[in-house]
Order: sequence, then C-alpha cells, then structure tokens
Amino acid sequence: MLTALMDKIKPIRGFSHTIHLTLTAALPVLAYILVRIDFVSVAILLVLLAKWRIVAVRPRYWMANLIANGVDIIAGISFVIFMSTTAVKWWQIGWTIAYIGWLVWLKPRSGVLSVGIQAMLGQLLGLAVLFLKFGDGSIVALMVGTWVITYLAARHYLTSFDEPHAPLLAHVWAFFAAGLAFVLGHWLLFYGLVAQIIIILTTVGYGLAALYYMDATEKLTPSFEKQALALMVAILIVVIALSDWSGTTI
Repeated sequence: MLTALMDKIKPIRGFSHTIHLTLTAALPVLAYILVRIDFVSVAILLVLLAKWRIVAVRPRYWMANLIANGVDIIAGISFVIFMSTTAVKWWQIGWTIAYIGWLVWLKPRSGVLSVGIQAMLGQLLGLAVLFLKFGDGSIVALMVGTWVITYLAARHYLTSFDEPHAPLLAHVWAFFAAGLAFVLGHWLLFYGLVAQIIIILTTVGYGLAALYYMDATEKLTPSFEKQALALMVAILIVVIALSDWSGTTI
C-alpha cells in the first residue's frame, strides 16, 4: 500500500512533494526498524516488494524492467544487509540515512554524471556484500553474483548514452569481472573489510567509465587517455605488489 501511494504521488514541488519525499524515506526507516528487531529477511522482502511495478505489466516486459531497476534493487538490499552486519546503533542509523539519500536525492536524478554515480555505487555496494558475506561460498556462486552485479551496473551506466552495443559491452565487462572472480576467488584477500577484487574492479571500472564518457562527449584527448591508463595501471601494480599471495588476509 505504501509503495503504491509513493508511485502515484510524484510532484516536483510544494506540500505534495514533501509528502512524496516522506513516503519515500519511510522505506529505509521501516527497514531499519525490522533490522533492529532481527527481521532482516522481512526487511529485504520489503525492498523487493517496493519494486512491485516490475511485474505490474505484461510478462514480456519483466526482464527489461528488472534490468532497468537492477541497480536500485542491489543498492537497497546492500544497505539493509550492511545495517544487519553491525550491532552498533549509530552505524545502523548511518546506513539508514545513506539509503534515504540514495532514494530521495540520487535515484531520481537522470543526468549522465548522476546515473554514472548510481551505477558505480550499486556495483561497489553489491560486490562488497557479495564478498564480505558470501566470500567463503563456492567459486561458481561468486562468479554468478559478480556477473549479475557488474552486468546490471554497466547496463545502467550505458543507458545515459545512445549506445547501440550496450548489451554487448555490458556482457564483456561482466565476463571480465566474472573471470577475475574465478581467479581471485582462490586467493580471496581482504584489506580490512574490502576484498582485493573490489579494489581492482572499482579501479578498472571507474577508469573505463571515465574514458567512455570522455569519448562519447568528444572530449577524449590522447593526453587524458594516457594519464587515465597510467593511473589505473599504477594502482593495480600497487595492489598486486602489496598483496600476500600465500592465501592469508591482511
């Protein structure tokens, strides 16, 4: 009922706009309450039910709607899981505020930069949950999870551009990420709470996204391309060189 009302009320200003923002912010607050009373599964179910409009159309549109809403679903589930991974109240409130910021401020924006931030944050949050919570699972599960998260993030980013090969490019990125998950899944290293593979995929992902944006807007210069590639390579070399490949975590 709450989500239905949220979807019907979409004003851009005035008192009704305030009501719409309040109803939108109610979802993270309800999720926080459910996490506090140890109903994490119900909180995740609430996030999924909030996307009921995905299946409120003919079945042939379900997959397209799922892909379009994939990053938002990943982010929502990730915020809930991060709330549940700590017993510290203020950390949970912090994740709740972050989720509210996602729904109220970032998600409604459709500019290229905003969509890019949505895609990269969705990928970062999804991968963080995948390897932090399920890193000791099977390699196949890690590969599939990495594929899904990176594919949806890439498709979301490419929606900002008139890219005829968006599905192919997204599959290429997902294939690379899944392959990396297969290799590094055998030496799953952590820097604190961050898995090494996340640093690598984030570095390469942000770099490629920046190069694609500059090229799409006809602002890419040979100098910028060389600098971006050099920075990516330097970060990867540092990460690889400082890693303990004996299989222990640092």
